[in-house]
Amino acid sequence: MSKDNTKYNTNTPFSKTPGSTNPKAIKSFKSRQQKKVDIEELFTKIRTKDRTALSQGITLIESSQPLHQEKAQQLIERCLPFSNNSIRIGITGVPGVGKSTFIEALGNILISHQKKVAVLAVDPSSSISGGSILGDKTRMETLVASPDAFIRPSPSGNSLGGVAQKTRESIILCEAAGFDTVIIETVGVGQSETAVHSMVDFFLLLKLAGAGDELQGIKRGIIEMADSIVINKADGDNKKRAREAKNQFKKALHLYPISHNGWLPQVLTCSALTNEGITDILELISSYIKITKTNGSFENKRIEQNKYWLLQTIEEQLKSSFFNHPGIKEILPKKIDALKRHEISPFAAAKALLTLHKNNTEKA
Repeated sequence: MSKDNTKYNTNTPFSKTPGSTNPKAIKSFKSRQQKKVDIEELFTKIRTKDRTALSQGITLIESSQPLHQEKAQQLIERCLPFSNNSIRIGITGVPGVGKSTFIEALGNILISHQKKVAVLAVDPSSSISGGSILGDKTRMETLVASPDAFIRPSPSGNSLGGVAQKTRESIILCEAAGFDTVIIETVGVGQSETAVHSMVDFFLLLKLAGAGDELQGIKRGIIEMADSIVINKADGDNKKRAREAKNQFKKALHLYPISHNGWLPQVLTCSALTNEGITDILELISSYIKITKTNGSFENKRIEQNKYWLLQTIEEQLKSSFFNHPGIKEILPKKIDALKRHEISPFAAAKALLTLHKNNTEKA
């Protein structure tokens, strides 16, 4: 048995809490540990491709504690000049389509081509308990063992499209750590995929043949966003169904106009289990990147994405400022009670709360 009796605390990044159960002692210890976070040291380790430091940096980014948020912003600013140098691939699909197996197969071939691969896998969070499975590391056994791979599962929480709120910032850290390919796996349970589309260069929709009408359950918006549709599990008795599904999707895609970047989305089949077709998908992605970089749409897309995240960040900050304001926290429940009693309309209640917030902000 280990002689180390310290207990790890997952609520604060890279720190141990003392064995003492005295709340004051623990609080004091946490405070000291938080102050010890050396951003310059952490940044230096990330730049030397220290995967533990990268994990610690992302933990810092994901923290909701004000002190951590401040330090996280400092870390992002240090890493920013060394980012924007990877190919970002978004992969979505419903649960059971084989996303984890597909990503592992894709990642292993990329690594065999001397690429360094970071996977930001977002697990579904329970809307009731807030818990998530975070099992992607156990599902990608060979990829996680590679020194050229980094896998980070994060709970999706309430963020749009199943993408963790801090995924965009995590990409910056991964790029600063030298990962030239960043794969983002979304939950794929029916939410809007706008968020993941707004942070990747290539958006891949993974589908499964033989599960009924292949076109019936797919949203028009996802087809319009997808740069490629891949029919997975095209092996064994399922090969014929996969070919039929491929033809259906190809016919459907021809009904859509060619994208402004000159790219017509392609439909491919593969078997992530046997690696069949995975190389073809990589060649397709490479072709897409070459075309869009040549015609300038690659850089234009990155610029538009940055604009999008500027506006999203402002929106999130305003929302956080509003709901975390002491005055709003006190009055909001009262307004909700008044709504229940039909004493006020939602619009009048909102106007009163916004006016209160505006007045309090101006006084400050």
